[in-house]
This record gives sequence, C-alpha cells and structure tokens, in this order.
Amino acid sequence: MFPFRYEEMQPYNKSLKCFSVIMMAGKERTDVERGGKIILPSSALEHLTRLHIQFPMLFKLTNKSKNRETHCGVLEFVAEEGRCYLPYWMMKNLLLKEGEIIQVQYVNLDIARFAKFQPQSVDFLEISNPKAVLENALRNFATLTKGDVVSINYNDKDYELCILETRPGDAVSIIECDMDVDFAPPVGYQEPERKDTKPSTSQAASHAYTREKAPTNIGRRLDGKTIKEEAKVAGAEAAKGSNEEESKRGLPFYEYPIGLLRLNRRIEKEEEKPQVKEPPKNTGQKLKHIGKVNPV
Repeated sequence: MFPFRYEEMQPYNKSLKCFSVIMMAGKERTDVERGGKIILPSSALEHLTRLHIQFPMLFKLTNKSKNRETHCGVLEFVAEEGRCYLPYWMMKNLLLKEGEIIQVQYVNLDIARFAKFQPQSVDFLEISNPKAVLENALRNFATLTKGDVVSINYNDKDYELCILETRPGDAVSIIECDMDVDFAPPVGYQEPERKDTKPSTSQAASHAYTREKAPTNIGRRLDGKTIKEEAKVAGAEAAKGSNEEESKRGLPFYEYPIGLLRLNRRIEKEEEKPQVKEPPKNTGQKLKHIGKVNPV
C-alpha cells in the first residue's frame, strides 16, 4: 500500500489568522479590496489539488466567536503560511479585527438565479444606469451571501449594498451565470409627495366662466355738440346687453334635467309644385312677303 496521510484526503478546513489587504507586503492590492476574493497560503492549493474538487474554488468563512459567516472565492495562493488576507468590507461583515482566527472551509454552491440589493445611501440614485454599474462591479466577486453588505466603487466613490435575497439558496455562486437583479429603495429614501392639481367637480361647478367685458363706447358728435341723454342711455343699454351675451356664451347649463335625449333627424321637404307646360307659340311669316323689298 502507498503511504498517505488521512488529513490530506479530508476537505480543506483550516483555522487561519486573518488580516486586511492593506497589511499585505508589497504593492497595494486594490483588485482584492474592490472584490469578493481572498488570498490564501500555498499549502491550501497543495491540499486542494490532491482532492477531486469542483472548480471554481469557493470557501466558507466563519467567525465562531461572533457567530458570523460569509462566502468568497480565492484570487491567489501567495499568503504567508497560517495567514489569509481579506477585503476590509468582508472583515466588517464578520466583525473581525487584525490577527483574529477565522475558519476557512471549502464548499460547493449553487449557481445564482436571482439577487436583490438595497443601497445603503440615497447617493446611489445619482447613478444613471445602476444595473450596468453593478454588473461590472460583480465581475470581481465569486459568491453572494444573504445579509452581507458589499462595497462597490464607481467614479472614485464607494457605495455599499445590502444583499436582501438570493436564489436558490442563502449563498450562491455568480461565476458564469445569468442572474436577475432587483433593487429595493435606498435606506433613507422618501418618495416625493404628489399634489392633486385637478379641481373637484364642486369647485369646477362653482367657478363660472366669465369673459372680460367689452368697453362701452359712447360716440361724440363732430360738430362738438353734446349728445342727448336718451341716446347715451340707449347706447349704454345696448353695450350692456352685448356684454351679458358675451359672458353667457360658452357657459354650461348646470340645471339641465337628466332624461331621455331624442334627436329629431327627420327633415320635411317642401312639396314641389307641378310645372304646367305652355303650348309653343308659332310666330311665322307668310310666304307672300318673302322676297319683297319694302318701299322707301
């Protein structure tokens, strides 16, 4: 028989000291900070390659002291032995401090079909196309866990999104999947009050339709003499009558009784009088006058 150790045949499940990415030696790793993947030691890769595992490699992170857990992918196996490096937002979700112990376990997750997010600030509404921004940001993530608050960067500004729901489970894989996305109203968002600008029927009936009164013009005589009082009164009454007709024009008749409306469309034609043909009048000339010249 070939010698082997029993531990190497077991699924990967190790306790490691966790640190934020900023504590990692070398250049600043913004690609790790803006995603959902961690950096593990090389011994983890050696252990996983001896097992018949499914790719991509996904892990469950558990903080047993605070009873918090999340899921993630792996970006590289370059960490020091006994250490792992996490994004800062992931350490906040797990309530971890620098150097605390975390349990890292290899798991298999279902492919995501649906996820619902809730922005943690109303500033997220300023983004013109939030679904496109979220799709671009999730390319750096491998998993989604219900209850996590993930952080995405857009235009040099960080936005936090809470994962309210995932299907088909509370933890799903989002690598090479077609996932439906929905958004809940942001935290602190209040819908604007809508004012009813339409007047009620009682108000519309109370306001009468009025037009501006035409000016009453009383003429003057060209010879400079005064107009008689009777003519002035008659002109004023005529102008008043025309103004009343103008003000009544276009007003609806509110006192119209509701009943049967009949339209009389029969048009009575006038009876045509029979035309009597007159006999033709013959105005001929006698033959004896033809050819004769009238005497001068």
